[in-house]
Formats: sequence, structure tokens, C-alpha cells
Amino acid sequence: MQILDHDIPLEAILDLPSDTAKTHPLLLILHGFTGFKEEAQLACLAGAARDAGFAALRPDLYGHGESGGAFRDHSLDRWLSNIRALLSFAESDGRFSSVILCGHSQGGLAALLAASQQPSSVRGLILLAPALRIPEQARRGTSFGLHFDPENIPDSLVVWDHVLGRDYFLSAQRFRTEAAYCYEGPVLFLHGLDDERVPAAVSADAAKRLKHAQAVFLPGEDHDFGVHPERMAAEAAAWLAQVIQSAEQVSPERSF
Repeated sequence: MQILDHDIPLEAILDLPSDTAKTHPLLLILHGFTGFKEEAQLACLAGAARDAGFAALRPDLYGHGESGGAFRDHSLDRWLSNIRALLSFAESDGRFSSVILCGHSQGGLAALLAASQQPSSVRGLILLAPALRIPEQARRGTSFGLHFDPENIPDSLVVWDHVLGRDYFLSAQRFRTEAAYCYEGPVLFLHGLDDERVPAAVSADAAKRLKHAQAVFLPGEDHDFGVHPERMAAEAAAWLAQVIQSAEQVSPERSF
């Protein structure tokens, strides 16, 4: 399916539970930097969510996968615009009762920022090895292991054989991750203890700063949950069931 953010087409996969006669909570799953909607760990998570009674929406964000925009032009600002469009779609579609926002790596950072900006639209968060230090690293000039003058950023930089434009780093510099810790909904951090890109301490620290957060650390797991993705998905599905049960005890009505 395709969802438009202004004139940018976002290609997405929507997985629905077998019972389509009623509304379901939606898990909106965001990939990370260089990621795409068909990644194995994201597909595994979508399947577990569907089995737990959730719909699951997996988009390709700006400049990634089959969606519009050039990779070199993507930025946190563009991704946050995408998320606003996706949340608007979920609210107006009529098949979904609420939204849990989930993001992996850079997608986890974007999910937290979006939830802090639109808290009434996001019932909860699942953050998979979130790259929460991207803004800080851009301000220091140390992004992705590179070293550059943060006040005089080159027109483009090469990251993992991909070209990124200056606007990516300027956009990241404007955000303050700590400002997003105002979000008060339930949050689950899932992080591999063998993560080679984002230290597990990032999630441990952030979980302490959010009002209703918990963190689960998976021994032997890497950044992309490529060792046992079903273990990550099972942890997420169990948490989702708890969140929805809690919401239903408060009010059976739609949260939109």
C-alpha cells in the first residue's frame, strides 16, 4: 500500500489480524538508517504483533526502500514529517483503535521524538536499540565514526558507502533527545547486549529518564536482532498485550 506525505509516496506493508470485523490497535514499525520494511527482524515483529491481535504497519521512510526521496537528502526532519503522515493515516482510516509506535535504531530516535511531539496520538513506544545519541554526535562532529567540523560541515559525507548531504547533520543538530523524555506513555526498550553500534547503556540510561519505561536486555543479541529475532518479537508481543489490557481496563473506547 502507499501513503502520501505531501507529494512523497511512502510504500508500506499492512498486516491485519484474521478478525477484520472489528478495530485493532496498530503497531507502527519504523526501520533504521539504511533499513527497509522487509527486514527479517521487523517482519518477525509484525508477525508476533498480528498473532497478539494487533495490526502492523511497516513503511519505508523517506529515501529508503521503495519510498520516494533520495537517501542523501533524508533527515530526522523528513522522517518526522513521514511519521506525522502515518499517524494521520492511522487516525483517519477507521480500522485502528490506537497506535503503538515502534522504531529500530535511528527509527527508534525518530519514534521517541515523534511521540514527544504528538503524545495524544501515540499510546506507547517500543524502542529497539534506539540510536538516541545521533543529535549529540552531530553537534560534536563524530557521527558514524567520522570526524568533521560541526560548524562547517562539508556538502556531503560518505557513511557506510552511502552519501549523506549536509542537511542530514544540520537537522540532527537541532534536536535534543533529552527534551523528548517528557513523553509519559508506556515505553519498552529492547536492546542486545552484544550490540556493536549502539551500546546497551544508551537504553539503560534513557529508561531511567522516562516516567513509565522498562528495559529488557537480550544476551548474545546484536544491533539488528539477527541472532534470535523471535526472542525480541516475543518480548515485544508480551509487553503489547499488557499495554492493551491496561488500556482496556481504563476505557474500552477508541483512543483517537
